[in-house]
Order: sequence, then C-alpha cells, then structure tokens
Amino acid sequence: MKALSPAVAEVLKRLHYPLEIMLVCVRWHVAYPLSLRNLEEMMVERGIAVDHSTVHRWAIKLLPVLEKAFRRCKRPVGKSWRMDETYVKVRGTWKYLYRAVDKAGNTVDFLLRAKRDKEAARRYFEKAIDQNGAPETVTIDKSGANLAGLHAVNAERETPIKIRQTKYLNNIVEQDHRPPGNSTGWRCKQSFSHRNRPPKSPYRDRTAVVQARSAPGVALITSPATRSAP
Repeated sequence: MKALSPAVAEVLKRLHYPLEIMLVCVRWHVAYPLSLRNLEEMMVERGIAVDHSTVHRWAIKLLPVLEKAFRRCKRPVGKSWRMDETYVKVRGTWKYLYRAVDKAGNTVDFLLRAKRDKEAARRYFEKAIDQNGAPETVTIDKSGANLAGLHAVNAERETPIKIRQTKYLNNIVEQDHRPPGNSTGWRCKQSFSHRNRPPKSPYRDRTAVVQARSAPGVALITSPATRSAP
C-alpha cells in the first residue's frame, strides 16, 4: 500500500476505525443515494457496528482531503470544452450544477451554485480554467448567462477563448439529464447486450459528487438520474 499523503494521515490520526471500513462507507455514501442510516444497517449486516453519526463525521473529515487528492491525479483534459448546467436538489432546495466535458467526454470540472446567472457562469469558468488551464474553444447552448460569463472572462484575457453556441455540439454534456432512450444516437431497449449499453453520463463522475458533498452545509445531493445500491 502506498504511503498516505500528510493531509490524509493528519485526518486519520483521530479516526480509530480501520481505514478500509471508513473508505467503504464514505465511498458508498458518495456513489449511491444511501442515507446514513442505510449505511449503518448495511455495516451491521456485515458484522461491523458503526453508528450513522460516525459515518457522517468520516464523510465531513475525509471528503475534502480526498477531493484534493483526486484532483492531483486528474488527467489533463482537451482544449475544446462543452459546458452546460442542470439542477439538483440539496436539502430540499434546487441548486444549479455547472459542469463541462471535453471533446472526448472527459470531465473538466463542476461547480454548485444557488443561482443561474452571469456571476455563477463566470465563477465556474474561472475555477475550471484555474484547475485545468484555458481552453481554446467553449461550446455552450443559447443561455445568455453563460455567454455573458464567458465574455466577462475574455475581457480579462490577452487571448480570448473562442465561443460557439451550437446546441448539437453540446449534446455530449446535455445527454446526462435526458431519459436513456432520448440520448443522441441511442435507443432504450428492454435488454442490453454488452455492446449496446448507452454511453456513460459525464455527470456520473465521483469527483463531482465528492466535491459537492464536501461543500460546507451540503449533506445530500439527489441526482436526476437514480443509481442502484451496491
């Protein structure tokens, strides 16, 4: 097993359960729509006594440092981005989730905001550029807020980013909140063969959920696309 980073090791000093158990609970909490009490019951079925409040403390302590560690291992993305926003429910309130993928479908970055406006779009682009470098081209839909946010970013750059407003080219990122049968080029069938499975949604990226759940005051994000429990 590789040596833990100093940040992770510092967090684990005060956590007394085996690391494997903590990581399994935190991963299931992030990857699937499971409540903390669901996880408590699942651990009991496996012979492990752990209170749901303990799992909550693990998530609060581990997710921020894991998100930073994941970012250091993140692969470089391309210079052509497809950006869009959707909405998710956080503690009963609808929030806007900004995200983008590159031309190959690799995740660029995510940002959760309370409003869908110019400042939210600008903040997203500034964060994505800071973490991944500046793209050459960004494709967006007809959203005026996203366009205004990009213009605000370009106003401070010597080399402006090329902007394309083409809905067809944005399908690769927009398909994540459509029903499976409506994704471009795919049809939903009752039984899928290995070759005929629909493409993986760019929204279903664990880093995004880790980032959202580790944000202050965020306890649960319910995705429009449900996932099955392990």
